[in-house]
Amino acid sequence: MSETKRQLSLGAMMFFPTGEHISSWRHPKSNAAGSLNFDHYKEIVQTAERGKFDMFFYADELYVWDRFESGIAQANSIRPEPFTLLSALAAATKHIGLAATISTTYNEPYHIARKLASLDHLSGGRAAWNIVTSQTDEEARNFSQEKHLQHETRYERAREFVDATQGLWDSWEDDALTLDKESGIFADKDKLHNVDFKGKFFNIRGPLNVSRPPQGYPVLIQAGASEAGKEVAAATAEVVFAPKGTLEEGQALYSDLKGRLAKYGRKPEELKILPFFMPVIASTDEEAKALLAEVEELTPERLGLDLLSHYLGRDISSFPLDEPLPFTPELEGFNQSKSGLKRIITILEAEPQLTIRQLYKRINNRAIAGTPEQIADELEQWFTNGAADGFIIGFPHLPAGIDDFVNLVVPELQRRGLFRTEYPEGTLRDTLGFKRPQNSFASAPVG
Repeated sequence: MSETKRQLSLGAMMFFPTGEHISSWRHPKSNAAGSLNFDHYKEIVQTAERGKFDMFFYADELYVWDRFESGIAQANSIRPEPFTLLSALAAATKHIGLAATISTTYNEPYHIARKLASLDHLSGGRAAWNIVTSQTDEEARNFSQEKHLQHETRYERAREFVDATQGLWDSWEDDALTLDKESGIFADKDKLHNVDFKGKFFNIRGPLNVSRPPQGYPVLIQAGASEAGKEVAAATAEVVFAPKGTLEEGQALYSDLKGRLAKYGRKPEELKILPFFMPVIASTDEEAKALLAEVEELTPERLGLDLLSHYLGRDISSFPLDEPLPFTPELEGFNQSKSGLKRIITILEAEPQLTIRQLYKRINNRAIAGTPEQIADELEQWFTNGAADGFIIGFPHLPAGIDDFVNLVVPELQRRGLFRTEYPEGTLRDTLGFKRPQNSFASAPVG
């Protein structure tokens, strides 16, 4: 694709069922009762498809956030299991990709290879996998362990997990199923392979009992911005969900990730980097700022403070709220989300006099406010200045937040020639402009 025709990719993210914001369930326009109502999800994803989004990105976690009382009393920990949800959404949509967060720490490759292959077949080639390692001891205790695996070990396991899963997807060559009723031959036995994967964490014979997915492999997404996470992304990922910082930080991460690809035999166009954006949209700048203030006031003080404690990995509730943090956070030895802690450290390095109250508000509220033209300006600036190949869009409340983006911002992006007006034919890989991977057991390229 020539540079003049380069267009951005968009993912519609759902972290909480009612929006990206932890207190989105309180917003007057949110569907607070929709967490386990299929019609709620169907409305949102069909709106994203109307807006020609590349994919719906469903975040998932494997625990109830009960480290603090406010996590139960004031935050929503209810969310449906992703494969069940995305399979149902596959029947209610036609073009949009369906991505789910799936942990490599608390699953097994065979299970995940089978589920994702099934979703890819049943959706006509629209499955994607956000590869995460999980991040909390709460998750460990739901899977017969007291402590979460160490950071480096988690990413080492993740790399091996992906390798094993891809091997299982290759169990059947693309033309292995003959389905010859006259001869009685269902499959060519010479085109079925045991993966015989032997690694530090996994020993898997195979083969998979689902034929090769329509996409070859479902699209692989990775969200970590730590050193270990960036190496896994450079080696295996096709989409990186990147944190939102300054334009300069975005450019640095973009250059860093693209620069790591060559040592894995990959080209820059084989990886799309999609930073996170959460827009609050209105017809005037003043109205947008007022709506942003409304969103920011949704989070009770105690919940905001506890959430900052969670990100820091220690309870800070005994410290004065209107004074700076009395210690300097350190990445070394930290065993939760290092990219999340690094964001806090970066903020404090730039503004060391921020009070704890100011800091938790800054961390918990990541929205940008503006008119449709201003939001499009921001996206275009990142896209055309080496900081992004597209964006993962979060919404401060749902379903109204995605309605605003699709009705107001998407037409502006289309008017500027930055975004598609129709889906291409084919799979999610075709939508993203990725090639179908060759089967590792096949002697010649297919597709």
